[in-house]
Amino acid sequence: MQQPFEIVHATRDDLETIVDIYNSTIDSRMVTADLEPIGVESRIKWFEEHNEARRPLWVMKVEGEIIAWLSFSDFHSRAAYNATAEISIYISPKSRSQGIGSRFLRKAIDECPRLHIRNIVALVFGHNEPSLALLRKFGFEQWGFLPGVAILDGMERDLVMMGKKV
Repeated sequence: MQQPFEIVHATRDDLETIVDIYNSTIDSRMVTADLEPIGVESRIKWFEEHNEARRPLWVMKVEGEIIAWLSFSDFHSRAAYNATAEISIYISPKSRSQGIGSRFLRKAIDECPRLHIRNIVALVFGHNEPSLALLRKFGFEQWGFLPGVAILDGMERDLVMMGKKV
């Protein structure tokens, strides 16, 4: 990606675009376990669980247009897991395969000390080799493997838990 970009915390006005980018991944059956598009209303509570100080939801913008988003979410609700966060990255169709995932992941890792995050986990389908390769590039390792736990179009799919201590 050659164009200048900015990464900022998402606002409520960004939620529709965040949902649109998310929904653009559903048909591929590579990225999410949702089988049908979701609505903005269904993501309001999720959106409100994010905050810049602890569990950010960032958007990447080029010339004011959101081209990707990244979220840190609680890995588990119990307090002993507070130092572990789940990461998710979603990129708009026209912006994929341009290094955006790498830029976002680098920022996420760099921000972990400020966010009091010691462990990052990512849940990735076993057949999503591009995402697994991106995570491996940044030192993530396989921390768990759940064989055949998702059914996508009648086909069992594995879930891989990737993790990194930061």
